[in-house]
Amino acid sequence: MSENNGMRDVFDAIADPTRRRLIRLLAEAEEIPLHELTAQFEMGRTAVSKHLTILKEAGLVLDRKVGRETRYRLNAAPLREIQDWVAFYSKFWGANMLRLQQLLEEEEE
Repeated sequence: MSENNGMRDVFDAIADPTRRRLIRLLAEAEEIPLHELTAQFEMGRTAVSKHLTILKEAGLVLDRKVGRETRYRLNAAPLREIQDWVAFYSKFWGANMLRLQQLLEEEEE
């Protein structure tokens, strides 16, 4: 579903609750070091790093080295694909609810 050639699918990347929480944490800060992200979870640094790697492969996370520390930040642009998908179905359900309402009103008459 992703248009990113050779990259992980954005939908796959956000399917996991831990990765969605990482995205939220990154959205609330400009940049966060790995040790601060790890402190937010009941899992080790390696597990958090694996989740960040998946988000990075989907283009959702950017990282940079500062000395021995790796800092992460959100790249929200790939989330546009999800927003567009949800918007399509919002219109779909809105139109169907309108038709259902019209049918119910016709039955009442």
